[in-house]
Amino acid sequence: MCGRFVQFRGFEELRAHFPIDMSHVEGVPNYNVAPTQQVLAIARYDGQNHLIKFHWGLVPFWAKEISIGSKMINARAETVDSKPGFRNAFKKRRCLIPADGFYEWAGVKGRKQPVYITKPDHSPLAFAGLCEIRDNKRQEDEAYRSCTIITTKASESVQEIHNRMPAILKPEAYGAWLDPKNQDVTGLQDFIQNQILIELVNIPISQRVNSVKSNGPENILPLKQD
Repeated sequence: MCGRFVQFRGFEELRAHFPIDMSHVEGVPNYNVAPTQQVLAIARYDGQNHLIKFHWGLVPFWAKEISIGSKMINARAETVDSKPGFRNAFKKRRCLIPADGFYEWAGVKGRKQPVYITKPDHSPLAFAGLCEIRDNKRQEDEAYRSCTIITTKASESVQEIHNRMPAILKPEAYGAWLDPKNQDVTGLQDFIQNQILIELVNIPISQRVNSVKSNGPENILPLKQD
């Protein structure tokens, strides 16, 4: 599972790491992204890769209420191609969700230690994601854009903290993953099972991150050891 993550880089930095042709937004640094909040994601439309804001929590095109999104923040890699809420988007509407890292909590209930998990060099990474656009019936309302993060079994570098982690795609998989014409479900499954980054570092951090109201760079500072 991935229930909180970090997204603090602006467009120019993101474009240096990811295949972005144009941006419709300027991101606001968020050091404590929580479900249903807006996040930046990269999706391909009309042959170009666009950086767009989506609500975190997928709302399928057939859903009657957007509230279903709060229950669909993650899609399991093992079943994403068969679950009714995800399978259509998996085949046709995929995205990359740039991130700087994500949070997990280690230990037993009541004594859990928050941990920031990121790449060893602290460069940005890309979660494999799915996206949907739900048109509102009232013309004055904007379409509701939503996304979900695909998760997979934790790698050795993460499994001591949690048994699941986001599927973090390798750069060489970005192009095919974003291509809506690529509807080879078997090949797409290979990406999220075998073409992912597994070497990550775990950084114990302050308990302040437990509150979603705590949203600053101090969230990801290593915990000082006494």
